[in-house]
Amino acid sequence: MQHHVDNTQAGDGTEAEQDEAPLLAQQPSFRTGLCSARCGLALVLHISLFVAYALRVSLSIAIVAMTNSSHPHGWSGSAPHSSYPAFAQDGVIFPAQYTLWAKWAPPLERSRLMNIADAGCTFGTFFALLVAGIICQTLGWPFVFYIFGSVGCVWCLCWFLLVYEDPAHHPWISAREQEYIVSLLAHQGSSHGYSLPLVAMAKSLPLWAITIACFCTDWLFYMLLTSMPMFMSNVLHFDLRENGLLSSLPYVGNGLGHILAGLLADFLLARRVLGTAAVRKLFSALGMLLPAIFLVAVPYIGCSSTVVVVLLTLALTIISMTGAGININHIDIAPRYAGFLLGITNTFGIVAGIIAPTAVGLLVSQDLQTGWRNAFFVSAALNLFGLIFYIAFGSSTIQDWAREDTAVQ
Repeated sequence: MQHHVDNTQAGDGTEAEQDEAPLLAQQPSFRTGLCSARCGLALVLHISLFVAYALRVSLSIAIVAMTNSSHPHGWSGSAPHSSYPAFAQDGVIFPAQYTLWAKWAPPLERSRLMNIADAGCTFGTFFALLVAGIICQTLGWPFVFYIFGSVGCVWCLCWFLLVYEDPAHHPWISAREQEYIVSLLAHQGSSHGYSLPLVAMAKSLPLWAITIACFCTDWLFYMLLTSMPMFMSNVLHFDLRENGLLSSLPYVGNGLGHILAGLLADFLLARRVLGTAAVRKLFSALGMLLPAIFLVAVPYIGCSSTVVVVLLTLALTIISMTGAGININHIDIAPRYAGFLLGITNTFGIVAGIIAPTAVGLLVSQDLQTGWRNAFFVSAALNLFGLIFYIAFGSSTIQDWAREDTAVQ
């Protein structure tokens, strides 16, 4: 796709072919193995995110149990709605992860490696929702802190022992795998240090395309994640304490969706069915358009609560396909600045995550049925806008300002 930030349309096909041709035509024969260092890193990151999100959710559940003095064992089994402390956690974890992947993930393996790692978020949430409530009810809320806190400390030690900055510093990586990774990532250049081309970044349409798409996607994601239990309870009259499976299905579906989307995206790239830009836009389109369609359909379903639950669960599951689209696109356009760019786009996503539940509360407070319908329509419209902007201006080409020989502004 586009090669220069000020020339987003001209020379689109030619430049994309020039950038992707070496990646597709000169792949060494070394294959991904379960015992490879990069797969080990994906597993370590998966467990790290699993532990981090389990700590987040268990902390929220324990606080609810701790403050509920009149009913010390009356934990309801549903996730707390407050997610502001979680955003601070996201602000440091994901940029660090992307910085690592920029040095470890070969272009044709990025989708599956990164999505396997990201799946730890939803699986950790699912696990904590099941276990933390049981601990509060049987052992008492202090043991949630003791157990999950101890696991976090132990895993932190494992992190420092198992994770290395790049293949060159890894003591156990094979020479063959090291050469394989380094040769495929040689075109990216070295780390950027303390210099950042901020002016060029601010003018970059491909970066704005990712940022706007992330904002719109996170709006829908957090709206569903935080408001779906309330919708199921108030509108569909489900008792979530007696239907724990319903509240856990979106987490399981989202985690599995991340893994499957990553595998499929890399399969399409390795078989040269589609180029990198086409794959990123295809998975972003599926992950943004289909959930928007499901949301628009919900108000017209009527009294079929089962169908509504299926649609909402599918929306949260399919939105995970953006993990092989916009979420990885940072490394495509600027691998040297991937962590910093993720910090920027994640900030916009956090803002969406704060505004969306508040907007839903305001709309629903006026009129229950009309409020929910408008909330779904707004989320769907935002997703459609973000998708159109991303398809128009998104790119998979390393930008001029992200190349090592470009003067830093």
